[in-house]
Amino acid sequence: MHKDFGIHMKGGVITERNPDLCTVRIRLPAGKISVEQLRGIARIAKKYGDGVVHCTTRQTIEMPHILPSSLSRVEKALEKNGTPVGSERDEIVNIIACPGTERCKFANIDTISLAQKIDAKLFGKEMPVKIRIAISGCPNACTSPMLNEIGIIGRIQPVRKPGMCTGCGTCVEYCKERAIRIKNGVCVLDPKKCVQCGVCIHSCPFAIIQAEHRHYLLLVGGRRGRHPHIGREMITLEDEEQVVFAVEKIVTWVYRRAWSGRLLSDQMDDLQFEMFKQEIAKNLLKKPK
Repeated sequence: MHKDFGIHMKGGVITERNPDLCTVRIRLPAGKISVEQLRGIARIAKKYGDGVVHCTTRQTIEMPHILPSSLSRVEKALEKNGTPVGSERDEIVNIIACPGTERCKFANIDTISLAQKIDAKLFGKEMPVKIRIAISGCPNACTSPMLNEIGIIGRIQPVRKPGMCTGCGTCVEYCKERAIRIKNGVCVLDPKKCVQCGVCIHSCPFAIIQAEHRHYLLLVGGRRGRHPHIGREMITLEDEEQVVFAVEKIVTWVYRRAWSGRLLSDQMDDLQFEMFKQEIAKNLLKKPK
């Protein structure tokens, strides 16, 4: 057996168009990396590749043009750097997230923390199909969570304090969905148009519109590629721990029931998604917060 057999079989090692060379993809949950780790990747890429790296759509970094004979040394160097070899095959691949409440003024949830928790539990797990997980802090959906096998969106349901609105119209100006109007001197929300982004809450100068229900929306079965498909809404949850629990259940469901060779989005009805959706809702109701 070749001494490099283990690293050759990892999903983060990708054979290039020139089969004598490999690209090594790195594990970077939520795309977050320290300056010191960046310097380390630069040194490794210069030593074993051609000194160039590629930033991918899944918020990770690839080092191209690596010789197969160098893979074991590259793997050890990346482990020491705290940026191990990533995943690309039928596995749970790099989990992506927008900046979340750490930096974005539109975000409703801490996306980075959630991505790191899910990564710690599930990254690299072998699956019958590739599982991409994307987290967005608000319905702006910068990470396209609805186009991933598992998507998570942070939302806020707004509510107006009765009898307090001045009718200034600031919320009307800021609402991109035109879900708010001024009627008889007060703001009125149309719940059918509202996407629960929370912008009206942040824009109200008198804090009259407040958050009634801050939550996470989970979607399952989306896909990108040549035939994009929107994932199906599964459940709304109240806290991070519930979300991690639900994602684990989704992954177990896919692992046990899905067929290889078909995208998850093409199997949802065969896998009885609606029944699973009801089951997971019951499990989460029993699970203490």
